[in-house]
Amino acid sequence: MSNHSTIDVLSITSQDGCSPYIDGMIAIYGYVPSLTLGAVFCTLFTLSLVAHVVQLIWKRTWWCLVFALGCVVELMGWAGRTWSSHCPYASTPFMMQISTLIIAPTFFTAGIYILLGRFIALLGRGSSVLSPALYLWIFCTCDLISLVIQAIGGGLASIASNQADGDTKPGTNIMVAGIILQLVAITVFAFLALDFLRRTIRQGTLRTMKRTMVPLLCAMVLSVICIYIRSIYRTIELLQGWNGYLITTEIFFVILDGAMMVPAVAIFNIIHPGWFMPTEKELDFLTSYPLELINQGVADNILLDNKLTLKIKSRRSMDSNYLYLV
Repeated sequence: MSNHSTIDVLSITSQDGCSPYIDGMIAIYGYVPSLTLGAVFCTLFTLSLVAHVVQLIWKRTWWCLVFALGCVVELMGWAGRTWSSHCPYASTPFMMQISTLIIAPTFFTAGIYILLGRFIALLGRGSSVLSPALYLWIFCTCDLISLVIQAIGGGLASIASNQADGDTKPGTNIMVAGIILQLVAITVFAFLALDFLRRTIRQGTLRTMKRTMVPLLCAMVLSVICIYIRSIYRTIELLQGWNGYLITTEIFFVILDGAMMVPAVAIFNIIHPGWFMPTEKELDFLTSYPLELINQGVADNILLDNKLTLKIKSRRSMDSNYLYLV
């Protein structure tokens, strides 16, 4: 953006706070955000938000509130972009969407961390190198630190952008540091999740949970992949700076951020933990089942419906080999 254009834009936004696009004058984004796409993503995140609120109240899965909170933050960000479609030179909606859409996935990753911790608690300590409590402490702490770092960076960048000679680079670098921390945490988590899958597959404990835990695991994998792709994109985007090619090209943002975050959270509306995670009554259904039959896949017959699953813990007795379901 040239100095002349910057002065003109600041003059326009200071006068009435909003101005429609003017030919030859570069918008603050480097383009004018699409009103249609803004409305579409606002609608999608609103639908997911409403569904999550209904589901967590209905099934009393209060920890799933993190998914709803993430939807709220995403909705605020896309509302800012929709606002910018009418006011492409205004800094307030621009920084609003930058600050919120940067931190929103942090809430989704928190939900995923909690979910894996519940899997481990269900299948027993032998299914993971870390205990469920450690998963929550380590990864949720990393999530919180990442959230704070990104929020601080976004705030500093926002303040600098409203100053005549403000330098947004320090705030931007802080935001990048927060995203990189989140990316590192997700990477470590992904390796630990793979170890969890290796252990449970080797133990054969997922054989009796094909209709319950397996769909949730698939949902978790899809969500992690989407968040990972988005985090790599946002890291490169911000490292290029506010005038970089990625940040000034809308199609990249739509595909690699918005289109990644919708399935990352909406998949848990379709495969909701409240429907697929077993309840205490379901866990008490049986006390034991022969390991040989489970290894042969015969134990699938004990499932009464698509919701029923059992907590499995391997034990060996003196005179028989059983897989106890307690």
